[in-house]
Amino acid sequence: MTLPRKVAAAYAVILGLVTLLNYIPGLTDAQGRAFGIFALDIYDDALHFASAAWAAVAAWLSTRAAVTFLRVFGVLYCLDGLLGLATGSGYLDLGILIYGVLDLPFVFKILANTPHIALGGAAAFVGFALAPAEMEARA
Repeated sequence: MTLPRKVAAAYAVILGLVTLLNYIPGLTDAQGRAFGIFALDIYDDALHFASAAWAAVAAWLSTRAAVTFLRVFGVLYCLDGLLGLATGSGYLDLGILIYGVLDLPFVFKILANTPHIALGGAAAFVGFALAPAEMEARA
């Protein structure tokens, strides 16, 4: 199995677990915030589930599908996190449309958006930097 397919499979597992965060007792506080930081709603759950399914199918199909997933997912999630860092709302869960710009403490914005920036950035790095080198080496 190629690196892009392995990474896409790992993303399927990670995103599947993120989808379950709201439903595992003890991981949310009294206000419904996961780890006491951010509240995940039905839009977030749907986004994470769809992303997990996309990652799983891409990993199963082919290296090319996995690379496409990593590139597109990476850019979309990283930009969503950066927008959330700047405005307090992302676009993937329609937050910027539903809630608009939010006046939140900067530390909160960092904690809430780092997962999308990190996951997106890592996926984009693998898709754009590591995958072409591996695919060229295999040719």
